[in-house]
Amino acid sequence: MEHNLTFLLDIALILIFANIGGYISKKLKQPSVLGQILAGLLVGPSVLNLINTGVSISHMAEIGVILLMFIAGLETDLRDLKASGKSSTFIAIGGIVVPLLAGILAIYLTKPGADFTEALFVGVILTATSVSITVQALRELGKLRTRQGIGILGAAIIDDVAGIIILTLVVGIAAPSESVSIFLVIGKIVSFFILSIVVGIVFSKLLTKYSDIVSRENRILTAALIFCFLLAFIAEELGVAAIIGAYFTGVLFSTTPHRNRVSHEIQRIAYSLFTPIFFMNIGLNVRLDHIGGTIGISIALILAAILGKVIGCGIGAKLSNFKTREALQISIGMIPRAEVALIVANLGLKMQIIGHEIFTSTILIVLATTIVTPPLLKLAFNNDADELPMQQDCV
Repeated sequence: MEHNLTFLLDIALILIFANIGGYISKKLKQPSVLGQILAGLLVGPSVLNLINTGVSISHMAEIGVILLMFIAGLETDLRDLKASGKSSTFIAIGGIVVPLLAGILAIYLTKPGADFTEALFVGVILTATSVSITVQALRELGKLRTRQGIGILGAAIIDDVAGIIILTLVVGIAAPSESVSIFLVIGKIVSFFILSIVVGIVFSKLLTKYSDIVSRENRILTAALIFCFLLAFIAEELGVAAIIGAYFTGVLFSTTPHRNRVSHEIQRIAYSLFTPIFFMNIGLNVRLDHIGGTIGISIALILAAILGKVIGCGIGAKLSNFKTREALQISIGMIPRAEVALIVANLGLKMQIIGHEIFTSTILIVLATTIVTPPLLKLAFNNDADELPMQQDCV
């Protein structure tokens, strides 16, 4: 076998263990995503070392999370998303401010000699939210289109944009020579949303007008994938996460007559190959070496990460007139950290704002928040009556 084709064996093994992990997890009445992540941890370098991730696997995992968020957009009603604007803003603000303060406090309690810049940067790391795990868990629970699910998705978008702006400010404080104009950052973000709206309106009208033509020969699926990847790329280039671009593409296609067909065909592609690789890849990338020396600060930051989102987003949801249980469901859904937290931590390490112990702790935060969220969501939604999609703002 040629060496450059060994990734095919890795893909086969990943899919085998992803299905086994998902099956066991469902048998234990937990979302399959939890079993896939734990299976990745088990067969990865940290335990059995059966599979090593490479560039090919990483790229397929990226496609997996992009398609996952595209599907979430397809299952979002645009009227619901608009209606959740105020409540999502309150949730996002609470989910940024409280974790930021909790991170600063945790650093000062565990590292008395730490300077303010380091503590502030850790706080920024804890503000990042990655709802891809939450999206999948809510889909399996049938709760993605509830008021809580829509609130989480709206808050995640605001959280992402605000996090980029805050990071830019902190980098400017820590290393002025490395900073980018805050006005340039805001300008790029605004440009993306304006572009998305304009292109989206035009594209939606064209798809509706020429519905019969694009429906032939499976052209609609190809058009959906092209538009999804293009908007994801543009979003990343303009400083907004690629998954936000993918999500907006899904919302766009949800307004066309092709919504159900595109959703069905994209799900077949995504759940057969790409999303299992994404969730397995999370576990595969965990490195548990040299954790012993950072266990104290890691525990403190994990608690700050989890409680910061639960308290902050919970308060925001309560201010938006959600019931206590609904507020808890939303706040749990905002717990996960993933690629954004790691990207921010890696930047801090390169700029020497944080050390290796904080970076290692960030990896553990990603692992812990990823693992606890699916079962906590299932517990929080347990015995809930079926809910209809929201029809009006909860504020």
